[in-house]
Amino acid sequence: MKLLFDNLSKEISKKTTRAYSTSFSMGIRFLSKDIQQPIYNVYGFVRLADEIVDSFHDFEKCRLLEEFRVSTQLAIDRKISLNPILNSFQETVHRYNITPDLIETFLDSMEMDLNKVEYTQENYEKYILGSAEVVGLMCLKIFLNGDQKEYERLKSDAMSLGSAFQKINFLRDLQADFKDLDRTYFPNVDMSKFNDVIKKEIEKDIEIDFAKGLEGIKKLPKKARFGTYMAYIYYYKLFVKIKNTKAESILNERVRIPNNKKYMLFFSSFLRHKLNII
Repeated sequence: MKLLFDNLSKEISKKTTRAYSTSFSMGIRFLSKDIQQPIYNVYGFVRLADEIVDSFHDFEKCRLLEEFRVSTQLAIDRKISLNPILNSFQETVHRYNITPDLIETFLDSMEMDLNKVEYTQENYEKYILGSAEVVGLMCLKIFLNGDQKEYERLKSDAMSLGSAFQKINFLRDLQADFKDLDRTYFPNVDMSKFNDVIKKEIEKDIEIDFAKGLEGIKKLPKKARFGTYMAYIYYYKLFVKIKNTKAESILNERVRIPNNKKYMLFFSSFLRHKLNII
């Protein structure tokens, strides 16, 4: 009967991913079938923690996150959880040897969102490491199916790609983070004076991460390469749109790529992949 519960758990992780992220869900569909579900399981876990700190404003978020941290560890120790998302996540943790340091580093970054932090370069890098880079490393563990030598070879590139994605999220969500959640992630930036000069400096940093991340994508096994490339293409197009948007506009509206344009991007990326020109 546990098989029935395990299957239900996986289905809930998949539905969670599809409910919260159209673009990420599309990318997963272009991964090899055998690694799609484990990636859904990781995303479901990450999404739950993120939801606690970003959305549950009428509740005791500190207590909820701490309980989530404890529940995660219990799920891993017991190899089961009555929380379906944690149940599917613990299975992936054991199957692909996702190490405790990756999980703890992620949760530590989520905890940083519970308090107003004046970000220096040091804690900016710490936040990106936990909120994005280690999530990329969890996915890399799955992509490489336990090949530690390849993991070490591709680790730095995977972290750069995760870093680029997160920094773009920061720019995309500037309005909500600054005006609604009173958060400012970019170090030593007075958001009341945010302008195109400051924006361009941030964009230069993102370009470096993107270039390194693309090199890593080219080295991935075929089963993981295209789905990851799809995510890269989506984020890069979003980045281009952000670059072409004035700083003042970004502070007042969220930059988006409509769903119909996402589908066109994915189709053209599929053709490039088939022609082996990525």
